[in-house]
Order: sequence, then structure tokens, then C-alpha cells
Amino acid sequence: MTKREWNLSWNRRTKVALLAGIATLYLVGIFIWGLCLDPALYGVNYSEKLIAPCTEHWFGTDFMGRDMFYRCIKGLSNSLIVGVLAAGVSSILALVLGITAAIFGGWIDKFVNVCVDLCMGLPHLVLLILISFMLGKGTRGVTIAVALTHWPGLTRIVRAEVMQVRSAQYVQAAYKMGKTKVQVAVTHIMPHVLPSYLIGLILLFPHAIMHEASITFLGFGLPKEMPAIGVILSEAMNHIAMGKWWLALFPGMMLLIAVLLFDVIGEQLKKLWNPTSGNE
Repeated sequence: MTKREWNLSWNRRTKVALLAGIATLYLVGIFIWGLCLDPALYGVNYSEKLIAPCTEHWFGTDFMGRDMFYRCIKGLSNSLIVGVLAAGVSSILALVLGITAAIFGGWIDKFVNVCVDLCMGLPHLVLLILISFMLGKGTRGVTIAVALTHWPGLTRIVRAEVMQVRSAQYVQAAYKMGKTKVQVAVTHIMPHVLPSYLIGLILLFPHAIMHEASITFLGFGLPKEMPAIGVILSEAMNHIAMGKWWLALFPGMMLLIAVLLFDVIGEQLKKLWNPTSGNE
């Protein structure tokens, strides 16, 4: 293969797909590794507490002698579980409300828009804390809180996409053939909305994970006994002033990398599905 042929084959779409694949592989690997991790690897060992990063303990140990590397892997995996579950539920809610509002219009559209404005008008973190606290905090409380507060933005996007396509000729033809609004929404409108929905879903993940870690850090999320990035960072605040920098640095970096990789996947998929990038 000549150099020119190689450059043509190695086009932008190939690079984008490769980058998205690497990011996905990293996140899925962390997720599965955390699920299969032996609890003894990050168990309590007071004889090795507060050891700085070394060859035996890559991320050091905490005030209870727990290995920070394996604890961070498990914590990030738990955060991913909560974030992905909450974002999935929130995105489905956004898809249903967005399509329903645009298809039926009238008072249904007004009601959905009022709910969106009301939810987006409240301080996001305060709303998360209130819902989580009312539901008793813990895994259940934080998951429901994140799921109930991340749908408005995606709802607006879905509604706008449906508004553009609902007057198309093939949609009007389907109505004249006797199709109901629900049938038209499922067979004709949803395939048009799907790319924007999937990108919005992926971009919801980093927000959900960050907000789960935030309210857990503040004490309104996952329980203290459960390894999670928010719990680890909260515990690190008691020791960071004594020079134990690794307790906050490594879990913070792992959370940041995960959030950035989700953003990378979403942006790269947006480029892949963009028709204007086909010849680049």
C-alpha cells in the first residue's frame, strides 16, 4: 500500500472510531474490573496505614491501611454503576416526554415545558440533595435523585428534533394512511431522533457521575462503608492538610479521566454521525 492510499484509508472517521473505542474499552474495563475485584485487595490493614505511593501500593494506602489503587478501582466502578443507571432512566424519561410533547402538543406540550423550566430553574445541586435526603440517601436515594434531575436538557433536544420532522411529507402521509400518533412516533419519528438521543445519553453519563460524587462527598449520597469516589475524597479531606496528598490526588484524577472519556465518546460519535464529515 502506498503512502497516499494509507492516508486515504486512515481518514477522520477511522481515527474518530478508534478514539471512541479506546475510551469505551477503558471505561468498560474499569467497570468490569471493579465488579470482579476481591474485597480483600482493598481491605483494612492497620499495619500499613498512610503509606505513600510505592511499588507495592501504587496509589499508597489510607488511614485504615486500605490499598488506594484497588479502592479507587472499586469506587469508580460503583460510581459508574450509579451514574449509568441514573442516566439511562433519565434519558428514557426525556425521550418519552420530548416525543409526547411535540407529537400531541396543546396542554401536554405546555405541561412538559413548565416541568422542564421548573426543574432547570432550581439550583441543580440543591435539588439533588433535597431529593436524595427525602428518599433516605444511600444508593437508592442518590440514584433516583440523579435520574429525576437530568432529563430536562435532553427533553428539549428531543422535542426540537421531533418538531422539525413532524411536518415532513412521509409523516403526513403516514397519518393519511390511518396510522395513529403513537404508531407514527415509533415507526417514523423515533429513528430520526435516535442519533441525537444516543449522543445526549452518552453525554448525560459524565454529569450523572460527577453529581453522584458531589452529593456523596457532601454526605447525602452513597453510604460511608461503600467504596465510592465521593466517599474516598470526603475521607481524604481529614488527612490532606497533614501532607497525605495521594489520598485526594489519585481518586480525583480517576474521576476526572472517566468524565473526560465519556465526553470524548459523545463528541466522537457526534462526528461519526454527522453527514458533513463523511468525506473528511
